[in-house]
Amino acid sequence: MPADIVKIGRALISVSDKADLVDLGRALVGRGVELLSTGGTAAALEEAGLPVLDVAQVTGFPEMMDGRVKTLHPRIHGGLLAIRADPSHQAALIANDIAPIDLLIVNLYPFEATLKRNASFEDKIENIDIGGPALVRGAAKNHDDVAVIVDVADYAALLAELEANDGGTSLAFRRRLAQKAYARTAAYDAAISNWLAQEIGETTPRWRAFAGVLHDSFGALRYGENPHQSAALYLTADARAGVATARQVQGKALSYNNINDTDAAYELVAEFDPAETAAVAIIKHANPCGVAVGSTLLDAYEKALACDPVSAFGGIVALNRRLDVQAARKIVEIFTEVIIAPEADAEAIAIVASKKNLRLMLAGALPDPKAKSLTVRSVAGGLLVQDRDSGVLDATALKVVTRRAPTPAEMADLRMAWKVAKHVKSNAIVYVKDGSTAGVGAGQMSRVDSARVAAAKALDAAQAGGWPEPRTKGSVVASDAFFPFADGLLSAIEAGATAVIQPGGSVRDAEVVAAADAAGVAMVFTGIRHFRH
Repeated sequence: MPADIVKIGRALISVSDKADLVDLGRALVGRGVELLSTGGTAAALEEAGLPVLDVAQVTGFPEMMDGRVKTLHPRIHGGLLAIRADPSHQAALIANDIAPIDLLIVNLYPFEATLKRNASFEDKIENIDIGGPALVRGAAKNHDDVAVIVDVADYAALLAELEANDGGTSLAFRRRLAQKAYARTAAYDAAISNWLAQEIGETTPRWRAFAGVLHDSFGALRYGENPHQSAALYLTADARAGVATARQVQGKALSYNNINDTDAAYELVAEFDPAETAAVAIIKHANPCGVAVGSTLLDAYEKALACDPVSAFGGIVALNRRLDVQAARKIVEIFTEVIIAPEADAEAIAIVASKKNLRLMLAGALPDPKAKSLTVRSVAGGLLVQDRDSGVLDATALKVVTRRAPTPAEMADLRMAWKVAKHVKSNAIVYVKDGSTAGVGAGQMSRVDSARVAAAKALDAAQAGGWPEPRTKGSVVASDAFFPFADGLLSAIEAGATAVIQPGGSVRDAEVVAAADAAGVAMVFTGIRHFRH
């Protein structure tokens, strides 16, 4: 049986992130621990006046090949891997003049950070650590005898453990560290393999790894979609801005559903270029209940809210521009769970602060709707992996298929409706009028039902607003996939739509186009669909 408490006599430290390094070194030396180190880490410790033995003095070999080879040596790995209770291992240590290493402190070359900056292929390759992962895996394998630290955040826990155990570490502590060490190297290798697959155009590699690091601020969530489910948020190597990378300025802790809905809202509003127009999306249960563009955020918010003010209660509000005072004052008039924007004015932040539970998230930027990345969904026994839907509307590819072409005003609304439909659960039908949604039908089993649900929502909004008729009258409509029959189109026409945008591609396209022509409705085909399940 392994010893529970292992006294730390010798530590190997080799870190790229030198935060708190000197304080840690002083604490270890103060406990009589011999420090063994490499290159820049050794130099930093020596500069602080701490005694340190360079790895080259132990191995008898200098660092070579631009630092690629320094710790890959039996006198290092033997010191980590030797089983202390095994007489043959002890004999090998003595015969080969190898001193045991009881503590390894390593953080790896910053490959993930290199991915997020505009680095060359060669620079990324040079930031792939080889010796570090080998050391970490060796120490973690031999955790019965060796403690391994891969995270600066664990320095305090290490020092507390040494204090509690008179300079030693417990087996339970070492096992927790070993688990974390293997997870770290797995995440590191996942980032490298996924990057290289992208570089060579490999879309379905034989082995695929996904990994992340627990979010520092709101990683461990109270629960998942429901209280009996556990949940957490992990950050990946993906550099796209969004809810996972946003700064929470104020409000309650985010829930699983908050994060999911906020992501849906921000991805949708990012479809609208802030240099061209202000845009607001109000999301409930990952579907939009109101989306609008306008000259100001206030204008866009009021139009988005009018689409479905009942569903907007307790929703998520996403903005494509900096939150200003006027918009902030209006948004806080009703109960809202989350506001997410690229930035916010100081006075707007103060207004939101009057609602202490309202979460304000500032992402710094909008996610690029055209950027390539992967989405992952678990199924029983496996993972479904696909490219994120980065398809954007190419106006030049639109094909007018009816006798009447859309008017310029209809065409502007059609383009907007199409952007919104991309973010609505299938079957999706979206009515738009004058730059705002008039009705949204989401997640129905029949496209006809989606058209009717959206029209019913519009009728409810008209009654709530005291309008003479629903805003679907004189609107345009988008369908995320083709109309398999004319009935769905006829439902939209009955609701008042005058122009339609859809992918086309049905065997009954001619029948659908004929129905549009008979009603004097304009129709354009996109040639691309946007199923969202």
